[in-house]
Amino acid sequence: MQDYNTDPKHFALAATELGEQKPVVTNRDIYNSSGVKLIGKGVAINLRQYERLQEHKLSVPLEESLQSANSVTGATLRESAEAIISSIPFFARMMADDRTRKAILKAIENTPLPPPIVFQLTVAQDVRTGVYQHLIRSAITAGWLAQSPLKSRYDLDTAVAAGLMHDIGMLHVDPILQQPEQQLDREQRRQLYAHPLVSSQVLERTRDFTPDVVRAVGEHQEYLDGSGYPRHLEGKAISLLGRILSLSQLVSAMFAYERMAPEIRLSVLLRMTTHRFEEAMSMQIIALLQPQRDVLNAPINRLPNATDLLCQIDDVLLQWPLKIEKKEELPPLRRSALILLARHAEQIRRALAGVGAAPAQLAKLGDDLLDDAVQIEMTLMTHEAAWQLRTMARQARRRWAAVPDEAFPAPLANWLQQVDALVTLVYEATAMQ
Repeated sequence: MQDYNTDPKHFALAATELGEQKPVVTNRDIYNSSGVKLIGKGVAINLRQYERLQEHKLSVPLEESLQSANSVTGATLRESAEAIISSIPFFARMMADDRTRKAILKAIENTPLPPPIVFQLTVAQDVRTGVYQHLIRSAITAGWLAQSPLKSRYDLDTAVAAGLMHDIGMLHVDPILQQPEQQLDREQRRQLYAHPLVSSQVLERTRDFTPDVVRAVGEHQEYLDGSGYPRHLEGKAISLLGRILSLSQLVSAMFAYERMAPEIRLSVLLRMTTHRFEEAMSMQIIALLQPQRDVLNAPINRLPNATDLLCQIDDVLLQWPLKIEKKEELPPLRRSALILLARHAEQIRRALAGVGAAPAQLAKLGDDLLDDAVQIEMTLMTHEAAWQLRTMARQARRRWAAVPDEAFPAPLANWLQQVDALVTLVYEATAMQ
């Protein structure tokens, strides 16, 4: 099994922070990879041991050597799910059918919990609360989505387990990755792109999860159009369970507690990303949404020039079929990247047209005549289009894979510069309102 070499300091810090809140002790002697004993069995772990733990590559993963008091149980997970269903109207609607609700809650309670997983979920619950809540919301959503395309009890249990475990790898990476607006450096981006594989590796080590779950967890950031990561899979190359997870984790992310107006945001996002997710499943989610609830009191800064910015985004997308000299002489990977990204540019433009935000459609509108609800929606469309444009630019940089001291071709460099300036303009315009 491949080791994705996460920096041990991140999980070591989370584990030792847990030890500051409740008793955490070693359940075996801890050795480094050279066979040197670092900490004996039965030793309490807290921040005093952090430096020793994070400076060494351990002979076995840290989560296999620790246990805590008051650990997460199946009953704990069920209680957390019930709290989400009762406190978030969207999930209450999702679980309105009593039979479905009971089946999903039972599946959550009965999810396999080998000791290393128990410890990691306990760390998440007490130290990385955002990760823990995200896992619970994803499990509920995955179970609900699995009701339609799958049917059998095995499939429901599998979907719930995958939703509950898909992001456990986030405990092993820099916690700054949990801040969606944070600018990431190269190493942090590498960790972000690798975290689905870290999650699947963690599950594979326990031998308590089916290959279907392990595979789907590794695919939870893959999208139908190939714009996801870590393997850029497309279409049916992504398993059905992986496609369910991809949508489930997005739904869950929109309902993180720090996000405002989640229903209108999710409505706009799903309508603008029909090329990334299974349409039938996306429509199931859209049918549950009540975005008008958010419009009334949405704390969203309106963009006064949204129509102009959307036209600029469309213009930049139109420029993508880059006229790079001797394109046919490029290495196959670079040539295929240009073709793929041209398809992504066209998909984004079609998505904008699908929500009434193509230039010809916008020409019929006037920003001064838009009511408050439409202004909010236009603002969110602009943000989503800018986000997709920025994602496309990041893919261009990654897929071109420039070697050290190699410059991008002038057309690509100029296009990337335009994207960076336009995306910055969108976010600065909102911040100024």
